[in-house]
Amino acid sequence: MTRIRDLLVSLRTKRVRQLYKSDTVSFDAFCNDNSIEELPKIKESSLTSSQSTTSKTDNYERFSDAKVEDTSCFRPSLVTAALLLLLMAVFIVLPIIYLLHCFDLLHAHWNNDIHVTSHKNELFMKDEIHYSPSVLTRQNLDQLQRDVAQVLPTIKNEFISKLPPPPAPDYKQCKRLSDELKFDCYPENGASVSACEARGCCWIPTKKKVKLNDTLDVPYCFYPPKYGGYRYLNVTKTAYGLDAYMKRTFASPYPRDIGIVKMVVKFETDTRLHVKLIDASHTRFEPPYPEVPIVDRAWANTTYSIIIDPSKSGFKVLRKSDKTVIFNSMNIGALIFSNQFLQLSAVLPSHYIYGLGEHRSRLLLSTKWQRFTMFNVDQLPVENSNLYGTHPLYLVMEPAGSAHGVFLLNSNAMDVILQPTPAVTFRPIGGVLDLYFFLGPSPANVVQQYTDIVGRPFMPPHWGLGFHLCRFGYKSLNDTRTVWKRTIDAGIPLDVQWNDLDYMSSNNDFTYNRTAFKDLPKFVNELHSLNMRYIPLIDAGVSGSEPPGTYPPYDKGLEMNIFVKNSSGLPFIGKVWNRGTTVWPDFTHPNTVDYWTSMLRGLHDSFPFDGAWIDMNEPSNFLSGSTTGCPDSPLEQPPYTPSVQGGQLNYKTMCMTAQQYAGLHYNVHNLFGFTEAIITNFAMAEIRGKRPFIISRSSFSGLGHYAGHWSGDVYSTWKDMKLSIPELLSFGLFGVPLMGADICGFNGNTTAPLCNRWMQLGAFYPFSRNHNTDDGIAQDPVAMGPGVVDSSRKALKVRYALLPYLYTLFWRAHTQADTVARPLFFEFTNDTKTYEIDDQFLWGSGLMITPVLEENVVSLTPYFPIGLWYNYYTYDIIASAAGARFNISAPLDNIPVFIRGGTVLPQQTPAANTVQTRSSKIQLLAAGDWHGEAMGHLYWDDGESLNSVEELKFSLLNFTLGPGELRTSVMWWGSEQPPNLGKVTVLGVSSPVSSVTVNQIVQSFAYNTISKFLLIDNLNVTMKNSVVINWK
Repeated sequence: MTRIRDLLVSLRTKRVRQLYKSDTVSFDAFCNDNSIEELPKIKESSLTSSQSTTSKTDNYERFSDAKVEDTSCFRPSLVTAALLLLLMAVFIVLPIIYLLHCFDLLHAHWNNDIHVTSHKNELFMKDEIHYSPSVLTRQNLDQLQRDVAQVLPTIKNEFISKLPPPPAPDYKQCKRLSDELKFDCYPENGASVSACEARGCCWIPTKKKVKLNDTLDVPYCFYPPKYGGYRYLNVTKTAYGLDAYMKRTFASPYPRDIGIVKMVVKFETDTRLHVKLIDASHTRFEPPYPEVPIVDRAWANTTYSIIIDPSKSGFKVLRKSDKTVIFNSMNIGALIFSNQFLQLSAVLPSHYIYGLGEHRSRLLLSTKWQRFTMFNVDQLPVENSNLYGTHPLYLVMEPAGSAHGVFLLNSNAMDVILQPTPAVTFRPIGGVLDLYFFLGPSPANVVQQYTDIVGRPFMPPHWGLGFHLCRFGYKSLNDTRTVWKRTIDAGIPLDVQWNDLDYMSSNNDFTYNRTAFKDLPKFVNELHSLNMRYIPLIDAGVSGSEPPGTYPPYDKGLEMNIFVKNSSGLPFIGKVWNRGTTVWPDFTHPNTVDYWTSMLRGLHDSFPFDGAWIDMNEPSNFLSGSTTGCPDSPLEQPPYTPSVQGGQLNYKTMCMTAQQYAGLHYNVHNLFGFTEAIITNFAMAEIRGKRPFIISRSSFSGLGHYAGHWSGDVYSTWKDMKLSIPELLSFGLFGVPLMGADICGFNGNTTAPLCNRWMQLGAFYPFSRNHNTDDGIAQDPVAMGPGVVDSSRKALKVRYALLPYLYTLFWRAHTQADTVARPLFFEFTNDTKTYEIDDQFLWGSGLMITPVLEENVVSLTPYFPIGLWYNYYTYDIIASAAGARFNISAPLDNIPVFIRGGTVLPQQTPAANTVQTRSSKIQLLAAGDWHGEAMGHLYWDDGESLNSVEELKFSLLNFTLGPGELRTSVMWWGSEQPPNLGKVTVLGVSSPVSSVTVNQIVQSFAYNTISKFLLIDNLNVTMKNSVVINWK
């Protein structure tokens, strides 16, 4: 076989070498697939290694004339020639065909729909299954490609320094542009007429006055139409889709332009398109996390097309079903790909845009020249600022009601601009342009497709869905115990007590104060004896100034060489809460897994905590850089700095020149907290042997697979409470359903009216925790007075009653990527009135929460989408025939909650904590729709074991309501089984009931003639087999 392979390579190599002066060499003639083995630094087969490029029209090499000797030859007879042809067919052609089949080289057959056609100067790249070479074939072709590379001319990116300047702007064309179509050509400060025109751009000041509080507006300096910058050299079909090469035609304003850009297009699934722009000659940084799936074969029958016009830069993505162009970057703005400035702009089909976190705003994003800066920072949540996390994902609701999403997988600092066109501009300052397009068509589908890439949300332990209590400022264990005890004595359900860094010795990680908190181990054991849990804070950095041999986290870290390094290779030294200096573990270093696990295990041996609160992990630094500043480097002062807090990248964090195992901090900064969450998740599972519960302040795309998030140091204001809802809903979109804000606010002093309403709202945060600062008043419910106590108790009892429903929602999030807290438009995609609503939200599809968000308000007019809606407390019906606002009562001790008709809610009797609640019988609350029908589910496991879903250690039930019948059915009955059915309430029973049977046995009941509901109580029926309840 080796000789056969050598023969094939030899034959094909000889063909390559038989070139004459009139020939040109094009990529079209060769396979563009390199083996993954050739590219050890590249995570997928997108081929970013050095490779020569040629075209039939540009940068080709003509070969010199060959000297041909004049020789004579004999003329064979016709019979001889025929005989030779026959022998060749039998002994050469047929064997070669057979061998080609053996090597799968003839297995590549193009479907009729797989073609590149010219249509109005656009290339429609079809998307059926493409040939994927076998491993053996790839090996056979490797040597061939190396031989070919010797023949192809080399195009080096070093030539870019000789690029001509951009052409002068055409002001006639520029003046025809409307303001909405102007894309900023000078995003830095210092723009002027001459500087603008030097970039080939137009300078036309706007006539309207710019408001002082506007962060962005119509740019004075903007790109002229058809600005260009790159042009296509060629487009080639591949096994996974297509490859295209683009050449820089003139210099950009930024240093070190990439001369040849390769665009790798993969038709990964029927609803996921992957478009990646890379340096064709050099490997650039790409985030190693999250670990995205590798796809090297194109999908058949996709819902999208990608369109390329060789005469224009950029591309279009089209939804096939209704021809909506969801992303159009053809000659839009300017494609720039330099070493430290990348830019891609595109026109979008709608102004209904969501996502782009983490930021402080309404749920529906403004397209009025709005900038979203992404660079993780320890910053109090305010508008128009980068915050704790980075999530470069947006979702668009299209005019026809379909949804799509676009995700830029890039961990560098960036600005993302939305403008009124509507259009988007991505501006990262490093890495590559790695775009994923999710075609939905529903918003829920978009989240599912996104989490296919970044990872499904983790399944939290059941106790983690209870109420949590904390404060920065419990100066002793006695303070902690006092607040904990008065809370449970007040009858407020409570599951988890937390401590901020007060419990530590000298604010050092992995220690506890043996004086003020000397009995902490006993307290934790007491909590466990009462079926409660304990979570301490763990900061990202450890002390770097303790005496040698006295602080193992530092000594061991030095020994294992796991600390982040400065540019000189020594541990990077900064300052956080530690009394001296701070150093930071490098969570991308493989040794840090053992280090971090060892440190957490040692602390767990001291007191057996149940979860981890990882804070200050942006990473936060009280210095801007190290104790000696930062080096003078383009990494610290890049050619373009996004609109970050402090105006510099190292503001309140590490130097960008700091070194980590995965790369420069310049590239991996936004991954710091994410990688800490990954390792902490692993460590806690190893230590406890149970499901981890982790809450992180810093976040990046994929965090929800490992941890939850809280919104940081929000203020105790009505505005902050209101804005917590859109942030909660946005994180659901980002695949982080376990999320909430500090109830009653963190900074400043809350008030009783505010805390009263915030405790009601917070009872419906998926992660529900009251927490505040050390320089504010105590704000646990009891400290706020009897009114807040009563309100908190009532709201939290509703939460605890709904725990079976909430836990089932998290199971659906974990297995199917459903959102837990979701916007109304997720369920009512054809109702555009829901697109802007962010002061109401849903739990799943069946429960609507309408909180009071203003002081002294005791009635509301929330929007009720089409359908029947039942008051959770009274069972009264609101019938919304076409979607409308209705006036409802909202007394001070009540948060309005409504059940959507068509829903069966599993419930239990609320108790002091989740363990006690879990022991009570299951109750079903069935709310019929217009037809008297409803559905529901119940997922049940032991609440904390690892891999319960994967190992089938659970039970799953379906509930179906129809006219006169409610039926339970078993989808899976595993080793963990729910309690028996104890109570059934059916809402919307319009006619009086005369008899009820349960599994054909007559059962007592009650029927409410005013609110039209049926109550069947005092049951004790196993649901191992179907339960059928009939009434008439």
